[in-house]
Amino acid sequence: MTATGRFRNDHPDILFDLAHPDAPVSAPGLIVRALELRREAGVRPFSVLSCDNLPANGTLTRGVIVELAALRDRNLADFIAGEVSFPSTMVDRIVPSTTQEDRAFVSRTCGFDDSWPVVTEPFTQWVVEDDFPAGRPAFERVGVELVPDVRAFEFMKLRMLNGSHSSLAYLANPAGFEVVSEAMREPALARFVHDFMTDEVIATLPDGLGDLPAYRDALLDRFSNPALKHQTAQIAMDGSQKLPQRLLGTIRDRLGTGGAIDLTALGVAAWMRYVTGRDERGQRIEVDDPMAGRLRAIAMSAGNDPGRLVEGYLGVGEVFGEDLPGNDLFRDTLIRHLSSLLQFGTVETVKRLPGW
Repeated sequence: MTATGRFRNDHPDILFDLAHPDAPVSAPGLIVRALELRREAGVRPFSVLSCDNLPANGTLTRGVIVELAALRDRNLADFIAGEVSFPSTMVDRIVPSTTQEDRAFVSRTCGFDDSWPVVTEPFTQWVVEDDFPAGRPAFERVGVELVPDVRAFEFMKLRMLNGSHSSLAYLANPAGFEVVSEAMREPALARFVHDFMTDEVIATLPDGLGDLPAYRDALLDRFSNPALKHQTAQIAMDGSQKLPQRLLGTIRDRLGTGGAIDLTALGVAAWMRYVTGRDERGQRIEVDDPMAGRLRAIAMSAGNDPGRLVEGYLGVGEVFGEDLPGNDLFRDTLIRHLSSLLQFGTVETVKRLPGW
């Protein structure tokens, strides 16, 4: 599957599965074959439950499975499309990259070596669509939230947790803050994250999500956890793929209702500053992004001219679409923020926000 959610029918594993349907090697191929065997045996099909962190993961999985089945057998594809459920899920838990320090801790504490221990925070939330025609385990007994539709919870996580995380990373990393908890000890950045969610994000979320200010406060506590060494560079990865879901959707909704976009646009401007590839000391930033070469070329062409940088980055249609580049308020706000970030740096820019 590509980053756009399209099924890659030219992938080597898929080509192998099409040539050897009885001995598949890919996960989609195994699922299709298992469902085919169930149909042939007259056994009710199972539900396909996604346990990853992709938005609309059940819908994406359904599309891949049905499309692969159609390449083999149209009747099989129709059976899967009509009889098999693909519940979407949302998981919320911060998991930093494994470090050598983590490996050493496990070795000292447990007495054995583990090449890839997973270190995570105490908080966890798993929301699952309750769509299991053949029945299911009692997931609710272990804390799973069963809901009719997971999309509202995806919005909440993407815009509140992920949106503030990304904005904080792009602001903090060029300023020398290597981990999130360090950045949260800077009062200006902590206030930015609080106001970003309170003043601009919460109003864009659907009803029925419970106490959103309480969720905000929990996020602030989680981000401030000094035991969680979550690298800002890790969060900053693949920004060209993440901005549309984490920040640009909020901006579009705010523009549509006449709401302020100052704080959310600062997160986007910080991304533009980050992908120039230089931090506030002039040191090189290793930008880890599928579009890194293209983004760097824009920065080299524009120099340190904020207007030219904004115009160049807004021209990346895969990120900003056709509507946002033509919005004068959005463009002017980006130029103002980017000018300040380049001239004064992150902390002073945040302190100069209107009303602060």
